[in-house]
Amino acid sequence: MSTRSSTLSTAEVRRPLVAAAALDEFSRGGFHGTTVADVARAAKISPAYVFKLFPSKEGLFVAALESCFTEILGALEQGADGASPQEPQVILHEMGGAYAELIADRRLLMLQAHAQSVADISEVGEALRAGLERITSFAKSRSRGSDDAVQSFVAYGQLCHLIVAARIDEQRAPWAGILSHGIRHPR
Repeated sequence: MSTRSSTLSTAEVRRPLVAAAALDEFSRGGFHGTTVADVARAAKISPAYVFKLFPSKEGLFVAALESCFTEILGALEQGADGASPQEPQVILHEMGGAYAELIADRRLLMLQAHAQSVADISEVGEALRAGLERITSFAKSRSRGSDDAVQSFVAYGQLCHLIVAARIDEQRAPWAGILSHGIRHPR
């Protein structure tokens, strides 16, 4: 009988570090504008080693997207935990606030936007849907809100994306006020 060593292999240690570098790089340049060499340079390893860890650029992008959704879920959980009273609308409201704070740095927001733009790549589309499933399922189970309330939560999240990505909150025109009204977006 073999026993597994308690120490992690170099690959096991490097995978999350490379995925984090991929998240940063893909959030800036998108799928088509970022090379594996860009990610390797940011991770301070060779492109060949990146390919050893992630056999394709699509797999590397998916790892970044999975990391993105994990960060989002962590923020949503913190928001939900801080809600008082622990009622569906209050929980969803606090999760929304936590998400608004999280996307203020634009990294996670932009990665999601880039993923949406290449969702026709099967691996990316599958990962995007899986991430949205995780978010929706968590919001539903944690808040115990109605399907309509959870749908509104996700819809407002998408509107927050638009407001932050297009810097609509910085515009002083009436149309921008209509879109931004009632939406929390940290400066």
